[in-house]
Formats: sequence, structure tokens, C-alpha cells
Amino acid sequence: MLCTSMFLFMLSFNLILPELNSFITDLGGADKKGLIISLFTITAGISRPFSGKLSDTIGRRRVMMIGMLVGVTVCMLYPLSISVGFFLFLRLIHGFAAGFNPTGATALVTDLLPVTRRGKGMGIWGTFISLGIGVGQALGSPIRDIIGINGLFIFAGLTSAASGFILFYVKESLVEIQRFNFNHLKITWKDVFEPSVLPSAMVMFLSAISSGIIFVVTPDISGYLNIENKGWFFLFYVISTILVRLFTSGISDRIGRRKTLLIGVSILIISMFLIAISQTVLMYTIAAIVFGFATGISSPTLFAWTADLSNPQRRGVGSGTMFIALELGILTGSLSTLVFYENTRQSVFNTFLFGVIMAVCSSLYLIWHLRKRSSLT
Repeated sequence: MLCTSMFLFMLSFNLILPELNSFITDLGGADKKGLIISLFTITAGISRPFSGKLSDTIGRRRVMMIGMLVGVTVCMLYPLSISVGFFLFLRLIHGFAAGFNPTGATALVTDLLPVTRRGKGMGIWGTFISLGIGVGQALGSPIRDIIGINGLFIFAGLTSAASGFILFYVKESLVEIQRFNFNHLKITWKDVFEPSVLPSAMVMFLSAISSGIIFVVTPDISGYLNIENKGWFFLFYVISTILVRLFTSGISDRIGRRKTLLIGVSILIISMFLIAISQTVLMYTIAAIVFGFATGISSPTLFAWTADLSNPQRRGVGSGTMFIALELGILTGSLSTLVFYENTRQSVFNTFLFGVIMAVCSSLYLIWHLRKRSSLT
């Protein structure tokens, strides 16, 4: 039930992503495409310390419900966007949904999974997250063609509401639940950052930069290649990432998290380079499949490694730290498009080259960690 709820939640805000570049262009903000993802990730990152602390105090499920309610509200307000400023304001608010729901959910999943099968369990969990992202991106354009952009926004809101309905049947895993008081909103540095998960957070940050670039630019690449469905890339990404998880979900339990991540990041480097040089639909599709292999290996391993490193009493904060790294990576990647991407096919190569360089840095960090640090699971 938890996986199904997360699938629907991820589906809700990914449904609209392929159409947002066109939406902001129609509002007169074509030069602000990079802010669509950037503003979303800023508030998602800001909210992580609060959601992490609250999930360790008032409960995992309540934190998830807060995220769901924000998601429903904002999706229903998107049709009222009549200016670029108001639309970007809604994107800013929408980020709070992503900052709360996955943080509480990941802490709850970590509570449930046995240590010896954590890699495999996180593979299953990550499959549903990837399904939400991929299916949402793939269906966004077709749904818009049928019911229009405002209908798509409303449909996304209803999907988020459905995810919240399922949560009523999910059992809370936090044993000592506290009543909410405003002191829970007082954040100190220890509520923001869990030092024990720094290694996994570093790899997450450097590799997530590629995702930030992909979210912003791939809808436009589909247009350059005359692909009508702007979510084409994510359609093949989700198929490949699910297939690879079926066969590799438990590999990090056997050979270790860092070695598995090194494989995943190496494939990520290849995928980013393939996207950068894609001139045909076939090459672009192959690049999407390779990117799916990379995330299918890396994503569940990062979740499992974070769970390994986290203090059991601070799993909410540890989860929040990992997601802050994710948001910072996506933010960095999306903001880089404001520098490198000029809304032209010719500027795509340099845009993705930046992602390649950051992924190489991630692999170098893993190699250093393997050689210089004491053995970790």
C-alpha cells in the first residue's frame, strides 16, 4: 500500500512536467524554463529539515499527509495562472509537497525493511518511485491532448488525493509519537544534517545534477526530434529502470553499496554523453534506456546506503539529509541550464557536458572512498 501511494504521488507532479515548458512559454516566460524545476527544488530542500524532524516526532504518516494536501491544493490552483510570476510562485509552493511526502515515506520504509534485505527492499521501493516518474512523464502529453492543460492539472491533483486516501490504510511505524507543538518547528543544524550519511549524500548530489538537466531539457529535445510526446525519454527510461531492478535489486547486498554505485555512476556518464550527441530518435531512445539502467542500479543503492549509515533514532533526519542532497543536485542541474542552454539544439551538447563532468566527479569520490575509508556495508 505504501508503494502504491508513493507511485500515485510521484505520478501526480510528473504528469504535468512535460507540458510546463510550453505552458510558461505561452505565458511569455520562455527564458525562465530553468526556474520551473529550480524553484520547486528550492522549497523541497528547505522543507526537508522540518519534515525530517516531524517524521521523527509526530509520525511518518502525518508528514506524508501534509505533502499530499499541499500537492492537491497547488495542482488545483495551476489553472488560475495568468502570469509568469504567479505560475512560478505556485511552483515554489509545490516544492513543499515533494519535501514532505517522500521524507516521511522513506523513513517508514526503512523502519519496515530487514537489514539483510535492505538493498532488495529499496529496489522494490525505488521501482514504484521510478514508475511514478516515468509513467507520469509518458502520459502527460497524451492526457493533455484529450482533456487540455487545465484538465491535466486537475487530474494530477486527483491523483495526489488518491495517494493520500491509501495512506489511511498504512500503519504508522514510529513507536513514540508526540503531539504536535510549535517547538517541533524550531530547527537547529542537527535537524538539518545527519553527518553519518554524508558519503551517500555526496554521491546523490553529484549524480542528481544530471537529473536536473534532463528534467529541463528533454521535453525540448523531443521537439527538436519531432517527437510529439514530450515525455518520450521517460517512457523508455522507466521501462529500462524497472527491468534492471528486477535483476540487480539485491546486488548491493552482495558486493557492497559503493562498488554497486560505481557501476551505476559509470553508466550514468555514458548515458549523459549519449543524450548530448543524439541526432536521431533511435539514438535518443537508446540514451533513455541507458539512463534507466544507471538510475535502476544507483537509486535503490543510495537509499539502502543511507539507511545503513543512519542512526536508528534519526532516520527521519537521515532521510531528509539524503533528499536535501537530491534537491541540491537537481537545483544545480536545472540552474546550469540557465547558463548553458540557449533554447537551441546546438546548445544541448554543452548543457549535458556539464552533467557528464559532475558524474565523473561522483565516480572519483566513490573510488577515493573505497580506497581511503574503512570498509562499510
